[in-house]
Order: sequence, then C-alpha cells, then structure tokens
Amino acid sequence: MLSRSADSLFWLGRYTERAANVARGLSVALRMAGLSAQLGAEGDEWRSLLIATGCEPAFFEKHEEASQENVVDFLVRDPDNPTGIISCFAAARHNARSVRTALTVDMWGALNDSWNALRHAEFQGERLPGFLEWVRERVLLFNGAAHDTMLRGEPWLFVQLGTALERADNTARLLDVKHHLLAPAQQATVEYAQWQAILQSVSALRAYHWVYKDRLEPAKIAELLILRPELPRSLTACHGRVLEVLDRIAAGQAGRRGECHRMAGELHARLRYGRIEEILSAGLHEYLTDMIMRTAELGNEIEAFYIKA
Repeated sequence: MLSRSADSLFWLGRYTERAANVARGLSVALRMAGLSAQLGAEGDEWRSLLIATGCEPAFFEKHEEASQENVVDFLVRDPDNPTGIISCFAAARHNARSVRTALTVDMWGALNDSWNALRHAEFQGERLPGFLEWVRERVLLFNGAAHDTMLRGEPWLFVQLGTALERADNTARLLDVKHHLLAPAQQATVEYAQWQAILQSVSALRAYHWVYKDRLEPAKIAELLILRPELPRSLTACHGRVLEVLDRIAAGQAGRRGECHRMAGELHARLRYGRIEEILSAGLHEYLTDMIMRTAELGNEIEAFYIKA
C-alpha cells in the first residue's frame, strides 16, 4: 500500500473515533455539571473535559472562562480546534475522499451523510444532548459499516489501527484527569456519581456490574478500564488490538517489522501481566501519564515506519 493511502486510512480511524470520544465526554460533563449544581457541590467538569481532550491550552488562548457555553462551542464547532467534533468529521471525510476506492459504499455513505447533516445541525441549549447522542450513533454506524462490508486487507487494518490507538489514548486521558477520584476516599454522593460518570464515558457502567457484581469501588473501576481484556475500551484491550493489527500487517509484508512492533509488544505485555494493586501503590497518575506518553510515542513510530518512511 502507498504510504499516503496508509496515512489517510490510519487518520480516518483516528478522527472518527475522536469525534465520538469528544461527544461522550460532553454528554457526561453535561450530566455531572447538572448534578453538582443540584447538590450544591463545587464542580469543574468543563475544565476537566478540556484537559482530557488535550484542548486546555488552545481553549484559554481564546477564552477567559471555562463555562459550559464556551467549552461546548469550542469542542463542537470552533474551526481553530482540530479536536472539535465538526473538525474531526471534516478531517475524516477529507481522508476518506483521498482513499475513496478503498472504502465500501456503505462506509462512504455513512460518513458523507453525517458530514452533510452535521453542517446544519443545531446543538445549542436543550438540543445539545440529542445532538451528542446523534454524533455517537453516526460513528457507530460508520464503524458498523466497516466491520460488516470492508475486505480484511491492509486498508481495513490501517483503519482499525488508528481506531484502537485513539481509543487507548482517550481511555488513559479520561482516567488520568479523574485519577484523584479513584484513590481511597469517603463515598460521598458526588464522588459516587463521578465514578458512574467515568464508566459512562466509555459505555462501561453495565459492564462493571456484570464483571464484578458489586457496588462501585475505585480500585475495581481502575482495574476494569486498565487491565480487563473483556472491556473493548480498556487499555489492555486497545493495545492488544494494536499489537494484533501490527502483526497482521507485518505478516502481509513478508514479516517486515520495526520499532513500532517492539513497542506495541512491550506495552501490551506490561498491561497483560499488570496488577492493579501495584499500579495504585506506585501512583495511578504517574502510571497513566507514562501510558499516555508511550501511546503517543507508539503512534509516532507507526507513522515513521509505515507512513513517513
């Protein structure tokens, strides 16, 4: 495959996943901000969301206050924010057009129809929750079309690679910005609701109760989102998928491998054989910060080996 095609497919996967992740974050921040207000508790959900999406520095270059209105506008439609929902869909569509023949009709239709509707969508006020749910559904439609209709060749693998890497980064960032909530503490109403919000951000609240059959506990939440391979958005599952895809790409290229393959194997082994007790005792924040850095380095190595070589 040409490197420019691999680049477009890799970033097609990343941008669609990123749009859904931002929509998930906004939905949870909206709910938590309302709950904090009802309980008279101080909450900073909007600033936390900016940190989790990596947008805080860029946001405060344009805004003085992390209010709901400012953050929603910045994370949905601001053209200067490449992580915004509309910007992500625009970038995904641009990449999809450059590899149009590698995509199926259903994939292109899902993405193109979403873009056309998105340009005229209303998301202010009471329409925001419905809009965010619509964004998630459109990304699920695109992913479903890819799973059901795309040939399992290199184009498919590069889309999957981008999706898995972006998902791993998002889970680590989400946990890191909320790491203080997963330390042993009194289980106040607001804290318990925050734990629910963390799980809801990755659609894992029901999965938690299915796996543990118990009330929410910080250590178990951290274990589920970091080490449990059954959860599709856990760090172990995401990096396992990255390793699997890289191995399949290498097999299709006569075993050609690079530093990205070694890094992916090392990261997955660290997660697969990790213990939550050791992670928490050494410091959850330090662990997650290291995972975010290593995931970014892995992404750079993948691009250096397959795209920029």
